[in-house]
Amino acid sequence: MPTSNSPRAVVSLTPTGQPAPTQSFYEAVGGAETFKRLTEAFYEQVADDEILRPLYPEEDLAPATRRFQMFLEQYWGGPHTYSEERGHPRLRMRHAPYVIGERERDAWLRCMRHAMDVVALPEEYDKVMWEYMERAADFMRNA
Repeated sequence: MPTSNSPRAVVSLTPTGQPAPTQSFYEAVGGAETFKRLTEAFYEQVADDEILRPLYPEEDLAPATRRFQMFLEQYWGGPHTYSEERGHPRLRMRHAPYVIGERERDAWLRCMRHAMDVVALPEEYDKVMWEYMERAADFMRNA
């Protein structure tokens, strides 16, 4: 479970001002349904993106959508289905076969920004998640 100083934990107070039980970011933003909507909206953009679509060798994007949803759910404090099914995320290794430069990063962020706008998280959650997405996109660059 994330600690209270983790970006994936949400600390709230009870009406008496005492710390309430810690709620994960995953729970605070709506759980599986929110992450399903996010990844579906993202891959709807990817399907028509001339920069990103060639990076997905599968004709059907449904498996990629599911993997990404499981990854995000686990990262943000939800079920550990991703690790149970696929092992450690090893994101850079899994993406190493693909050239990911500024152009690809920017296209990924454009599609993700659209998906996040579709989901429309409250501003404080959107800010935290978007900062993560920007860091992750930069981290994935290999060219």
